[in-house]
Amino acid sequence: MKNNASFVYSFCLVIGDFLALVAAFVAAYLLRVSFSDKAIAQPVHATTYLGLFLALVPFWILIFGLIGLYNRNIYEKRFSEIGRLFMGSFVGLLFVISVDFISVKPIFPAKLVPIYGFLLAFLFLVIFRNIARAIRTMLFSYNIGISNVLIIGDTAIAEELVNSLRHSKATGYRVIGIISSKHFAQKHYNDITVFNNADQAFRALKPGSVHSIIQTALYSEADRNDQILNYAQEHHISFRFIPGNTELFVGNIEVDLFRSSVPVITIHQTPLMGWGRIVKRLFDLVVVIPIIILLSPLMLLVAIAVKLFGGKGPVLYHHNRLTRYNREFKLYKFRSMDSRYSTGMTPEEAFELMGKPELSKKYRRNGDYLKNDPRVTRVGRLLRAASLDELPQLFNVLKGDLSLVGPRPLIPQELNVYEKRHAILSVKSGLTGLAVVSGRKNISFDERRKLDMYYVQNWTFWNDIVILVKTVRVLFSGS
Repeated sequence: MKNNASFVYSFCLVIGDFLALVAAFVAAYLLRVSFSDKAIAQPVHATTYLGLFLALVPFWILIFGLIGLYNRNIYEKRFSEIGRLFMGSFVGLLFVISVDFISVKPIFPAKLVPIYGFLLAFLFLVIFRNIARAIRTMLFSYNIGISNVLIIGDTAIAEELVNSLRHSKATGYRVIGIISSKHFAQKHYNDITVFNNADQAFRALKPGSVHSIIQTALYSEADRNDQILNYAQEHHISFRFIPGNTELFVGNIEVDLFRSSVPVITIHQTPLMGWGRIVKRLFDLVVVIPIIILLSPLMLLVAIAVKLFGGKGPVLYHHNRLTRYNREFKLYKFRSMDSRYSTGMTPEEAFELMGKPELSKKYRRNGDYLKNDPRVTRVGRLLRAASLDELPQLFNVLKGDLSLVGPRPLIPQELNVYEKRHAILSVKSGLTGLAVVSGRKNISFDERRKLDMYYVQNWTFWNDIVILVKTVRVLFSGS
């Protein structure tokens, strides 16, 4: 049976949003009319104003619903939620202003009231939503609002799901069973019941104890698949299916009729096509040119520091990397390494030269990172800690070699060894990216590549904005 926690949470959000909007426009009225000595355009009494606004707020809430602010998939996406709150606040304001324009009686006593109201509404809504999210997460620790999940399948994605959903106090999900004929689940998850087949699971689990079923692979026998789907439908359980090739069904998907009769699914490597590429390039230029101008004095100081304290060698370091469509270009950085190990030398060759070949495996295992890399100079460590060594890449963005946001630039040697490299190279590499704001040095090389793939296949302009904002946070927080 479905969990009512999401419905209750959505209902609380509706009530909270309603109160936040009313509070914002009451405060706007007080600021402009009650606490200001300036003359007002229309003598609208406070009770009349409040009554009219209370009648209009339900339509504003309806606008929020239409743009998905009460859908479950938006609850954990903080930046997407903030973006939709801003858009919903703006559209709602336009609606109220339109009503004021065509109404015989005025709603607003002065022009500044709707402006104050819009700004305060957005602020109050963001504060309320963050408080609501914190309370919801806190309730998870008391087992309130937890969704029980039954996972079906022998695939690697099944094990990955169990790993990601096990900590119910953080995720809001509890894995209560796994239907698997393999032993990996029982071996690693002794606290979770493992069933050999669906019959065994459905007999053992109490009616209403399962809120969601996630199937990660189709059985060869159609009857077994039908049994699971029918059970979910009969008991009103949420059912999700994850295809075996998860990377196939993401990105830009079009469903159409082929020759007017056969349904087909067309899958593009990335949704970043056509006007999306043009907008992304224009955005890069609009942002990077002012940044280069503003940071020019800082880049000059860094260049002087590298020249004086970075040992012998050039100030700038360049390395051949790959960008969209396998095009090779020179990636620029301020030199942070000893020049003996930074010119046309792979990390493996450098560690071999200095007599420490064992560091190669550790370097790759840590996602191309060593905490105390012996190749790095003292000034180089300072530059890397603040990411100042990467400032010259702004000129790569200006030239069009890089984008502000994108996958990590691959080195040519990785073109032959990294699986799915051509999919990553369907878009421009980036100065920053999803991996940078999702852990950077704390996640493995394979995890970073998965994040790059996700970015390529799920690109949106809004995601680029979110990643840039998070990058600024990472730079200032250092984590």
